[in-house]
Amino acid sequence: MAVLDSLPMLEVPIWVRGLIFDCDGTLVNTLPLHYAAWEETFADRGLSCPLEFLLRHNGKPTDLIVALYNAEFGQAIDIEPFTKDKERRTYARLDLAQALEPIATLARCYHGHLPMAVVSGSNRANVERALQATGLHRLFPVTLTADDGLPPKPAPDLFLEAAQRIGVEPRYCQVFEDADSGLEAARCAGMLATDVRPMLGERYR
Repeated sequence: MAVLDSLPMLEVPIWVRGLIFDCDGTLVNTLPLHYAAWEETFADRGLSCPLEFLLRHNGKPTDLIVALYNAEFGQAIDIEPFTKDKERRTYARLDLAQALEPIATLARCYHGHLPMAVVSGSNRANVERALQATGLHRLFPVTLTADDGLPPKPAPDLFLEAAQRIGVEPRYCQVFEDADSGLEAARCAGMLATDVRPMLGERYR
């Protein structure tokens, strides 16, 4: 299937047999919602967090980001309650999520033509709510998240599991990602890694 003429910046090579998409910041414009939840959760504890820090660790699970924050800024935040609080605040906002084009358009274009999956560093409740809010959930029979018990990106495990579940060898998979950790994970899995950030421009944030 040829890529739509209206998507000149996107390319799916003819040898690709399966597509794997990150969720936040790739398929769905949830990053501003996540950042607002981070800001509120830190503020409740009398703390602040540089946006640059969050951008640097984009794509990693919340509890890991909190642990990295503690290490970098000399804090001792109790990770579990902070994580639950932040995720609660994010979930409450996700009905406002909007699809990110042209990535979502590409997924719709290839639905029914190539097997597809979502692989996210967020928890399952948030990922499913975001996909439901944008109507994209129906496109993806396979969704893997931080709740699936596999090592997070940049480890390749989540992508390798997704390839197995959609029945495509890793070397024939193309991954669409907006985070350095996700792109590294895709490459480590032996997949074609596509950075969507140049395609999204100002819509990315």
